[in-house]
Amino acid sequence: MSRRKKKHDEEHIDESWLIPYADLLTLLLALFIVLYAISSVDAKKFQALSRALNEEFQGGTSIFDFPSPMSEREMENLDKKSIEVKTSENAEEDQKKLAEELRKKLDQEELAAIQQKVNTYIMEKQLSDRLETSLSGEGLLVSIRDNVLFHSGSATILPEDYKIVGEISDLLVMDPPRNIIISGHTDNVPIQNSNFGSNWELSVMRSINFMKILLQNKQLDPQMFSAKGFGEFQPVASNETVEGKARNRRVEILITPRSSSQNQ
Repeated sequence: MSRRKKKHDEEHIDESWLIPYADLLTLLLALFIVLYAISSVDAKKFQALSRALNEEFQGGTSIFDFPSPMSEREMENLDKKSIEVKTSENAEEDQKKLAEELRKKLDQEELAAIQQKVNTYIMEKQLSDRLETSLSGEGLLVSIRDNVLFHSGSATILPEDYKIVGEISDLLVMDPPRNIIISGHTDNVPIQNSNFGSNWELSVMRSINFMKILLQNKQLDPQMFSAKGFGEFQPVASNETVEGKARNRRVEILITPRSSSQNQ
């Protein structure tokens, strides 16, 4: 009887070790799930998990807290260097802005000197009722009434006005040269002749013919000139009066700032 009992005990193996082993596998599985979750969540979820584990294990330095490898002094020095670099960049940017503002100011002063020269010419030739100037951010604008240069409805410059155009061309000689835009304008009365189908065509041809006469001055660079025609679409006065229509029929010379000349 005792021999049979002993044999039965030998056949029965102690399986108590399976319990901690199963617990260990469960913990490993949970760890892998946590690691996988961490790899696919955003920073906010990561921080929330870190706080939860810290609270669970009653404080201490969490394995998710990555301390800086630099000392506080090194961090302070790094901050100072960052501030110095930023300050240097700001100073360089301020210098560029200051230089640009100074350049624009000098450019406007040069245009003002050209305007004074043109105004002196207008006074000497007693052309104040036919020519006028204005200075703005777009440049120096010289406006010439069409009755100085053309017969009504014509784009051919009057022979007696060739001298005026030649003298104006002398005023446009600059070193270094600037971009100059010639534009033609009309009133709103429809054109009624066989040469032009619209005021637009008339205004374009007037600006081109005027520019051709200017460029007979060999001191001017043709590359710096361009011509435009606006028809009746950019009036400077009301077309309801005779005086307003006379002001709208004009050729304009725009002497541009050097910044515009460089960009073009």
